Amino acid sequence: MKIAQKSIKFLFIATIALFTSTGFAAVSDKKHDEQNDGGRVNTKEEVEAYILHHIKDSHDFSLFSYTNDAGERKHIGFPLPIILWTSEGLVTFMSSEFHHNDDGHVIVEKGGLKFAKIHSKIYELDKDASSVTFDETHHATNAHKVLDFSITKSVVGVLLIGFLLLFWFSRLARQYKTQKIPTGFARVLEPLVIYVRDEIARPNIGEKHYRRFTGYLLTVFFFIWVLNLSGLTPLGFNVTGQLAVTACLAIFTLIIYSVSGTKGYWMHMIWMPGVPVLIRPVLAIIELAGAFLIKPFSLLIRLYANITAGHIVVMSLIAIMFTLKSSLGVAGATGLSVVLSFLIILIEVLVAFLQAYIFTLLSALFIGMAVEDHAEHH
Repeated sequence: MKIAQKSIKFLFIATIALFTSTGFAAVSDKKHDEQNDGGRVNTKEEVEAYILHHIKDSHDFSLFSYTNDAGERKHIGFPLPIILWTSEGLVTFMSSEFHHNDDGHVIVEKGGLKFAKIHSKIYELDKDASSVTFDETHHATNAHKVLDFSITKSVVGVLLIGFLLLFWFSRLARQYKTQKIPTGFARVLEPLVIYVRDEIARPNIGEKHYRRFTGYLLTVFFFIWVLNLSGLTPLGFNVTGQLAVTACLAIFTLIIYSVSGTKGYWMHMIWMPGVPVLIRPVLAIIELAGAFLIKPFSLLIRLYANITAGHIVVMSLIAIMFTLKSSLGVAGATGLSVVLSFLIILIEVLVAFLQAYIFTLLSALFIGMAVEDHAEHH
C-alpha cells in the first residue's frame, strides 16, 4: 500500500512539476497573430493546420495557449534546449528565443550565426542574409538545415517514461528479494509481467531460449504501452507517433534476431534446402529482403500509423465544436464533440494496449524464428 501511495505521489509531483516549474508565457510573432485573428483556431483550414502541428514533435513544451484582452497570443509551458551543429560548430540556446514562431519570421543570432525555425525545422541563414526568403513552394532559398540534436518534446516524453518505468520495476525487483508476493502498485505490474512471459515470450520463442529475450520484450511492451497512454493525457505526448521512434524500436528487434539467428536459420534463408538450385538465389533475395526490410518495416509502420491516426481522429472530433458551430450551434457542436471524443478515447485506451501487444508479439515471433533449431534437409 505504501508503494502504491508513493507511486501516486510521484506521478502527482511529476505532473505538477511539468505544469508549473520553469513555466513561461511567451508572446508569438505579433504580425502573424494579427493575420491569424489573434492566433485563434476557427476555420477548417486553421483546424487542419493545428491538428498536423499537434502530431509533430516540438522544440518547446507548450501546455496550452490563450489570447489575452490585448489580442496577444500567450503560450504556457516551458522552453527546451536547442543543440545545433552548424557551419561554425556547436551552438546552443533555449527554444524560448524563437517565441513560438514557426514560419521563419523570428531570427535568433547566436555565435555570429543566424537561425530561423520553419515548419518545426531549424535553418541556418546564409552569411549575408538578415531574413529568410522563400520561393513559390515556400522553401527557404537563403538558408539551409543544420544537424539538430535538440531536447525536443518527444525526448522529454521518452526520458520521463523511462525514469518512471525504472522507478516502478526497480521497486518490484527489490520486493522479490525479500518476499514472494509483491505488495502495493507492484501487484498491478506482476500479472502483466507474467502475461508477457507466459503468453508472448514462452510460446513464440520456445522453452529453451525464451528467458534470454523476456527482458527485452518486457521493456518494449511497457515502454510502448505507457507512452501510448501518455499520448492520451493533456501532456500531449505523441512519441510513438514519431516515425524516428518506431523505426528505432524496429531496428532494435532487427538487430536482436539478426545477431541471435542460428546457423540453420541463415542457411535456410541464404541457400534454402529442398528446392531446385536455380530457384535458391531468387528465394535468398526474397528471404533477405523479408528479414532486413519487410519485417522491421511492418513493425515500425503499424505502430506509427495506428497511433498517428488515433491522434488525428481525436483532434478532429474535438474540432467539431469549431467546424460545426454555425450549423449546430455552440451547445450542439460542443455536446456532439464531447460525446464522440469520449467514446473514441475509450477505444484509444484499448488501442494503446493492443499496439504494444502486437509489437511485442511480432518481435517475439521474429526472434523465435531466428533461434529455432532448424532441422537439416538433404
